Amino acid sequence: MYKYRIEGGFPVKGTISASGNKNAALPCIAAALLTEDTVILRNIPDIEDTSVMLLILQALGATVENIEPHTWKIDAKKLTTSTIPADLSKKIRASILFAGPLLARMGKAVMQPPGGDVIGRRRLDTHFLALKELGANLDISSTFEFTAHKLVGIDMFLDETSVTATENALMAAVLAEGLTIINNAASEPHIQNLCDMLNSMGAKIDGIGSNILRITGVKELHGCEYTIGPDYMEIGSFIGLAAATKGSVTITGVNPPDMRPMRVAFNKLGIRWTIDNKNNLIVPLNQELKVNTDIGGMIPKIDDSPWPGFPPDLTSIMTVVATQVEGTVLIFEKMFESRMFFVDKLIGMGARITLCDPHRAVVSGPSILHGDNLVSPDVRAGMAMVIAAMVASGESKISNVYQVERGYEHLVERLQKLGAHIEKIEED
Repeated sequence: MYKYRIEGGFPVKGTISASGNKNAALPCIAAALLTEDTVILRNIPDIEDTSVMLLILQALGATVENIEPHTWKIDAKKLTTSTIPADLSKKIRASILFAGPLLARMGKAVMQPPGGDVIGRRRLDTHFLALKELGANLDISSTFEFTAHKLVGIDMFLDETSVTATENALMAAVLAEGLTIINNAASEPHIQNLCDMLNSMGAKIDGIGSNILRITGVKELHGCEYTIGPDYMEIGSFIGLAAATKGSVTITGVNPPDMRPMRVAFNKLGIRWTIDNKNNLIVPLNQELKVNTDIGGMIPKIDDSPWPGFPPDLTSIMTVVATQVEGTVLIFEKMFESRMFFVDKLIGMGARITLCDPHRAVVSGPSILHGDNLVSPDVRAGMAMVIAAMVASGESKISNVYQVERGYEHLVERLQKLGAHIEKIEED
């Protein structure tokens, strides 16, 4: 077990490249099961979650090969089982993404309930309902067992705009008989990546980027070579890091349309950036760092919602950044009732935050933070703690950094290159 030791008070400065989108890589890895041909995926981030997904592929009988940095060759021609090992299924929530492809390819999928971040209730009902509408049967005991003699397209309405349920339904529907219409579908950039990859394999998906997807089933898919897009969650984290530490960062490899919802939220905190014609995002020095109140001087709100709203995964980052901004802002995280509980650690570091209820926190700044011993509860709160520690005076230690590194590739080394005083050490 490892932890981070961070000495705060040093602004970051320099250039950093955006990693591949974790939330796109995970379903695209699962989608490789949908063909007997070879699939090559590029720009796969080197993180724990993608490693586990690749291990699951191997456990199912596929062969995987790292042919160059961030590039994996997958051959799922000879699958030997439709059962995911329990130890791998429990490691990450994304293991549920194998349900749709295994059903479409083998007519059966067996797995333990998936693991993942502990950020509140994360229901799986939408997955089950969507797959049942396509013709699957589900037996729930100590395991989840999906079976289907045949998948048939249907006009369905998801009971919530779930990203992973949309992905599972998509991957099952591309090989289903007839037309499937997914209403109330999620439309995040990672959903768009998956759709583009499936279409490059011969699928027929229309409505990409909208909340109504039309999938005309095909008999088989062929191989492809596909490049994952940049991780806008990581990019947003680095923007927050630069602003909070009063530094300057250039982030290369950005997809400008992904940044639109974030720009609105960061502007409310007086944080600006530019994107040049080479898709480099520049966060300059001398940010205003002042809350822009609503008309009439009312306290503004930063709240999350399904795409194209502000991403829920960045509410933790915005909470920390707001502690360094002059003024008061309401952070409203609507989706997960435990995600905001990490703010008690920030309060212990000196932040002025009132946790109104499990979903809302009022942040008043700027606050002088001091170093502390912290424990990362999940990927994004862990990164928020890293930012807080880099802002704080003195030394901080963050335990359970496995959680952080599930979503941020080689974080310590990359931050060190930006001038951060951070090191990874063994737990006592």
